[in-house]
Amino acid sequence: MSDPADIDLAALPPAIRAAFEAERAARRALEADVAMLAEYNRRLEHLVAEFRQALYGKRSEKLSEDARQLAFEDLEAAVPAVESAQVRSGATPAASRPARLGGKRNQGRLPLELPRIERVIKPDSLLCPCGCGAMARIGEDRSERLDIAPAQFRAIVTIRPKYACPRCAGAVAQAPSPAHLIGGALPTERLIAHVLVAKYADHLPLYRQAQIYARAGIELDCSTLADWVGKAAFHLTPIVDRMAETLKRSSKLFLDETRAPVLDPGRGRTKTGYLWALARDDRRWSGADPPGVVYRYAPGRGVEHARAALDGFSGVLQVDGYGAYKTLRDARPPGTLVLAHCWAHGRRKLSEVFDRDASPIAEEGLRRIAELYRIEAAIAGLTSDARRSVRQERSRPLVEDFGRWLAGQRARVSAKSRLGEKLGYFANHWEGLLVFLDDSRVEMDRRCSIATS
Repeated sequence: MSDPADIDLAALPPAIRAAFEAERAARRALEADVAMLAEYNRRLEHLVAEFRQALYGKRSEKLSEDARQLAFEDLEAAVPAVESAQVRSGATPAASRPARLGGKRNQGRLPLELPRIERVIKPDSLLCPCGCGAMARIGEDRSERLDIAPAQFRAIVTIRPKYACPRCAGAVAQAPSPAHLIGGALPTERLIAHVLVAKYADHLPLYRQAQIYARAGIELDCSTLADWVGKAAFHLTPIVDRMAETLKRSSKLFLDETRAPVLDPGRGRTKTGYLWALARDDRRWSGADPPGVVYRYAPGRGVEHARAALDGFSGVLQVDGYGAYKTLRDARPPGTLVLAHCWAHGRRKLSEVFDRDASPIAEEGLRRIAELYRIEAAIAGLTSDARRSVRQERSRPLVEDFGRWLAGQRARVSAKSRLGEKLGYFANHWEGLLVFLDDSRVEMDRRCSIATS
């Protein structure tokens, strides 16, 4: 069969020539659609490869949580693009396309409290096409779409009228000026709160906020926003102090310190500071106290900073293996500060050895710890008494067996080897690792969803 491109169309009858030209045009359109879909498929294959690398690649090549979320968003955005291309090209008829799972998860279920703006769309003519006259309304179809009104700046004008007696010159009355968080300044308290939430909750730097405001015609220098933040922080200090006092009345808390780069004026670079997070989260054992966290900045991570963070607290403290906590405990009267150490910290050390060397000893240690975590997952949210009962029955025998296994492996492995150093963590903090067995309020590790979110 000859190729339609080789046929002399001029020699064909007009009807057949028109059919061939239509077929050739349809063929060119299909080839263009195939090329376009092939490009989309290559894009999806690339995204899937990146996604697999993020999940299953080597530890050093894995994406951070934020970067992984960006990969998810990119993949989710590319899928509708391919589907739209298929619909436009007609390659996949609408009737035969499978419904996307969750594609209409919000349709028809918008919150009832949302304000609704109704727009009635009437036909161009309400006259019956048969000439009978005006048609009557017999029903309606309603549909809802989610809309958004971008943030809108507005000026709050405060007017304080002055009143004077028309019969004497000595009496003038005027309402006092209302008190403001920043006296005589431009922002309302609502705007200051917006700047703080954008900076600290949404991680939007002040210079980017200034750029957003500039697009709306509001010119605010970054230093001005910084001044607002500093003054707001001053007024919020008593609330933070009160929150810390409330947390320290608890009998069990989490404490952790995290590096934070801070500006070092005059040197043209940053220096390392630390944010100390003191947190309470009793939800996993159905505690009555609400969760909470207070962050304190310190220029270092010495024991003096831990002492300042814990001033006034007595009880169980869930921490990692940082030596400053032991120093602080030993300086206090016996029993006033009990350290509950972190199993996840030791598990991470064994995982590092296994990932690099495929050590069977590290693998066995990880397997034993995983059994304990499976028990913890099963008792999350139970009452304190129920958690303690399960731990005594199921977890204690496993921990005691782990201790015997640990002693045997440390006798075989050099303490100066990489594996020996990792096993030494468990031996050096064994007392603190056992606390969770008898105190059902204590977690196996220092995870606290409030402090780490």
